This record gives sequence, structure tokens and C-alpha cells, in this order.
Amino acid sequence: MVFGFGKKLNLIGLDIGSSKIKVAEVSDTKSGPTLKKLAMIDVAPGAIEEGAIRDHQVVSDAIRQLFQENNIKEPNVAISIGGYSVIVKKIDVKTMTEEELQETINFEAEQYIPFDISDVNLDFQIIGENEANPNMMSVLLVAAKKDMIDEYLHIVDMAGLNAVIMDIDAFALQNIFEVNYALEKENVALIDIGATKTSLNILKDNSSVFMRDVSLGCDQINQKIVSLIDCSIEEAEQIKHSDQSDRISPADLKEIITSVVGDWSTEIKRALDFFYSTYPDDQINKVILSGGGANIQEFRQLLAVEASVEVVTMNPFDAFEIDSSFDSSYLDRIAPQAAICMGLAIRKVDDK
Repeated sequence: MVFGFGKKLNLIGLDIGSSKIKVAEVSDTKSGPTLKKLAMIDVAPGAIEEGAIRDHQVVSDAIRQLFQENNIKEPNVAISIGGYSVIVKKIDVKTMTEEELQETINFEAEQYIPFDISDVNLDFQIIGENEANPNMMSVLLVAAKKDMIDEYLHIVDMAGLNAVIMDIDAFALQNIFEVNYALEKENVALIDIGATKTSLNILKDNSSVFMRDVSLGCDQINQKIVSLIDCSIEEAEQIKHSDQSDRISPADLKEIITSVVGDWSTEIKRALDFFYSTYPDDQINKVILSGGGANIQEFRQLLAVEASVEVVTMNPFDAFEIDSSFDSSYLDRIAPQAAICMGLAIRKVDDK
């Protein structure tokens, strides 16, 4: 996860979410890495569901429109995927060279992957010697279903772009976290709450020890609003973000939000408890939230109480110079939603 910038090596970060598509462009300037472009566009409800693209034309048109409206000329992009079609797991295997592991990884992975091994693309990263057994080493295993990878590559191609790097949502988040936060010897939980999916990544000494994607997200609030007042998803989204509405009482809206964020907090607490059961002598020092759900104050407060931990919202722009064309209040507002996109925008053409 190297943070360096070279001419013509920069990629456009393209985060294809189920409710919004985000794009970011970072370039090297004399004053340091600079955020040049950042924009997002709404995706029609149902076009992407739980990471699966249902309407290829609608999604590719939205990407093309986003690039045209923001005058982004660079066609090379870094994208990411997540959800149930992606498995990230830390495993322990007999100590061997990277070349030897490359030959045996399919066999090693089969016992951990709930899909047919021929249906997935595998990758791995050797973390180092197992602390408890010097004859074993820890490996971060990544498996992604081929049909999902092909789907996203096809969408990017339809939009007239070239996908140079395909990342995992949780890794993109970890990359931008490491660039912006210098937390030595602290255990941190990175939690991204999107429209339909929540990604959890727990870091111990800057290494990922637990990752999970769960089907929880901001669309749950919209669905409850729809079922209560029989409106469209678009109307529910507006009501969710408005201070007052003649369609729903403040008390009813508060009750819906409280119910949903209570479920989020319970699920996250479960993940943190798993960490504590594995590392009983460790303490999670901080939870850093990103995604649209990070802006819900009630959720931040509830999670801090439930998990007995400091909860903060990620600012993915901290380490960057900001182009003068940006409105700082706009960046403050959308910062949590831009985290994965920014994590992709700092990838390089020649990255592994």
C-alpha cells in the first residue's frame, strides 16, 4: 500500500455503488498530491442490487455522463468490488515461498471458499510468520466470483473506459485510511456503510485481521419509509435527508432511523466481539466510519455507547491539497461517501 505519485501513472478512482457512482482524480503538483476532480451521480433504483448489476445500459450511461459532465479525459480507471461474491480471509499455511504457494493456492483455498474453486479468481498476500507456530505462515486470501468480475469489466468497457486495476472495497478503504491517519500500534475498525452493503475491516498493528461484508445499509431506511407512507424510493431518499416533510412526522422518521441503526450497531458489535474472542488481550481503540451511513449522527452516538469505543467519521482528503475550484462545505458533507473512491484514485498503473 504505497502512497506515491508519478507522471502518467495515476488512475481515475471509480466507485460503482448501488445508489451512487463516485469518481475522483488525484494528480501530482509542486505542493503535493492534489484532489483535482470529485463528483458523483445517482444510479436509478434497482440498476445495481447487492453488488450485482441488473441494468448494464443504465449503469454504463451514468458512468459516461459522470465523466463527460466533469470533463475527465483519462480513460484508465481503478474500480473495486465487494459483497457476497467476494471472500477475504486470513489463513495459515505451511511456510513456503511465494512461487510454491502460487502452485498450491487452489488446493489451500478450497476448504475456505464457499464457491466452486473454478468459478472464482484467487489472489493472495503473504503476511508473515505465524506468531504461534514458526513452521506456519499467515496469508491473506482473496477470492472473487468470475461472473461478477466480468460484469464490472464489461460495464467499464461499455462506458468507453479501461479498467487497469480491480480492487476490493475494504482494501481501497484501508489504503486511503493509511494515507490520512498515522495510528501507531492502535487497533482500528474501518466500517463503510453504503446503500445496501456494510464493509467491516479490523486492523491490528496496521494489518487486516478480520473482514466481513453484510447486507445492511441506508436503503433499509428508504424501504421502511416506503412501506409506511407508500411513496417511491426517490421520494423516500429525499424525505430521509430533509429536516421536515409533510408526508411523515418527525417522530415516525426518528423511529425508523433508530430501528435501522440499532440493527447496524448490533451487527457491528458482533464483529467486534469476534475480534475480542480471538485477541482477548487487545482493545479496539477507534471505529472510523465512512459511506452514506456515517453521516447519521444517531448511529454514531449509539455505536459509541454499544461498543464502548470512540467513533469518528473518516475524512479521506486530509493528506491532500485541494484544488481551488472546490467548495469546502461540499467536501465536508460528502467526505465519508468519497472514501472508497479516493482509495482507488491513489492506485497506480504499475501497482500489483
